[in-house]
Amino acid sequence: MDVNLEVVTIPVSDVDRALEFYRDRLGWRLDADIKVGDDVRVVQLTPTGDGHTSIAFGKGLPIAAAPGSMRHLELVTSDVVATREELAQRGVDVTEVYHGPGSPFWPETRQPGPDPERKSYNSYASFQDPDGNGWTLQEVTTRMPGREARS
Repeated sequence: MDVNLEVVTIPVSDVDRALEFYRDRLGWRLDADIKVGDDVRVVQLTPTGDGHTSIAFGKGLPIAAAPGSMRHLELVTSDVVATREELAQRGVDVTEVYHGPGSPFWPETRQPGPDPERKSYNSYASFQDPDGNGWTLQEVTTRMPGREARS
């Protein structure tokens, strides 16, 4: 079966504030901003990478999750140090780079700085959107077998 994850819906409390964060702070591409009357609005944005998976949020959507309840939404970058620095320059409150087994899930295992050998899947930085939805940057330069990039 050939399927891809297309859209992840993020619960937010303020659509305009979330739009400003994802578009202006993170630099993501605005794909759609659709209003249906006064009660429904759907916004979709795509990160700057491969462009295959987008996020959506809005007003009047049938979402059971509370704003700020998403944890460990993961973004992959080839250079976590440079990406972290760019986000900080854009005004994003992002952690310092850290490494360690399981460190995105268990902060007590975190060691400062990137993985000393810069092994893929071992270096991270984290941030939250204005509602508290948690994002993790993960450095990947060599994909695990079977995970190579596909168009």
